[in-house]
Parts: sequence; structure tokens; C-alpha cells
Amino acid sequence: MLDLLRFSREIIINLIFRFVSSSLVNKALICREPDSCREYLVKRFMASSTNNLYLWPYNSGCHWLLLAIDPLKEVVYFLNSIDGEWTNYPDMKQLVDTLIKVFRSQRQARVPRTKSSNITWIKVQCPLQRNGIDCGYFVMRFMREIINMNQIEIPITYFDEYKCAHYTRLQLEQIKEELCQYFIEKRLISI
Repeated sequence: MLDLLRFSREIIINLIFRFVSSSLVNKALICREPDSCREYLVKRFMASSTNNLYLWPYNSGCHWLLLAIDPLKEVVYFLNSIDGEWTNYPDMKQLVDTLIKVFRSQRQARVPRTKSSNITWIKVQCPLQRNGIDCGYFVMRFMREIINMNQIEIPITYFDEYKCAHYTRLQLEQIKEELCQYFIEKRLISI
């Protein structure tokens, strides 16, 4: 029964949520090879036949944050555990804005003139970290909570079920345990 539940959960995740590889699109590559990053992302978006939310853990060079992109609605949810603005990451923002415009053009979407240059960026009021080292765990927890809620739209004030100012040490330990369990199950590490 547990295998059936796990299998059905994986199907739901694959139908609604997609993931962007942070090893294929990151700050270094955006600066060095912006065209190849944009091409990779447009191909990912074009391969989707339904409305999806793309979860993109983004590393700015010294900090992890999460972008959740709904390319059909042209909405980008910005989740940052240190409370910074997306304007602090101009290369990332420019790539995402251009990417959505190219995607719009390739799918031949008609957009009102008032919307043609406006891509909606939403800063989600998510839990904030209290130190300078837990940002990666925050991003993993954000992704887990978004998937658990099983919806494409993320409220500006975050999900009521998970709303808090900061994650507790126990909440961060849970995500670390899940990550270790995943590595063990996939035999990526042995104990």
C-alpha cells in the first residue's frame, strides 16, 4: 500500500510540478552563456502540455533562493529566506523575463499591449532564516511545502498551514533527515 501511495504521489508531482536543474542554469552560466540557459528553459517550458509550476532552486553564488514559475500565466513567485528583493539579482531577473517573452512568442500567445512587457513577480512572505548558512535547507523545505499543498498558485503571505516567521531547528532537521533518507534509498550513499 505504501508503494501505491508513493507511486500516486510521484504521478501528481510529475503532472503539476516540474524542476529546473540548478546545475544547468545558475549565476555563473547566466553570465557566461545566457543564450544556452534561455534555450534550455524555453525547451523545458515548451515540452509541457499542461499548466505547470516550475520550481527552480537558484544559487546567486553565495545564497540559495527559490523561483516558482508559472510560464502560462507569466507569474514568477520569488521565495528568499533572507528577505531580499529580486532586484538584487538583475542577471536572474533579466533571464527570466526574456525567457517568458520568448516562450510567449514561440507558443504564439496573444497578450494585451498593457501586459506585453509586464511579467508578474510576486515576493512571497516566506519564513526567514536566522543565520547565513541554512538557505539551501529553506529552499528544499519551500519546495516540499509547495508540493504538499498541490497547487500552482502560492499566496503572497505563504500557505496558512506552513506560515511562520522562522523555521525551528526541528523543522530544518526534518528536511535534512528526508534528504539523507532519499540518498540512502537511491543508494547514492551507503551507511
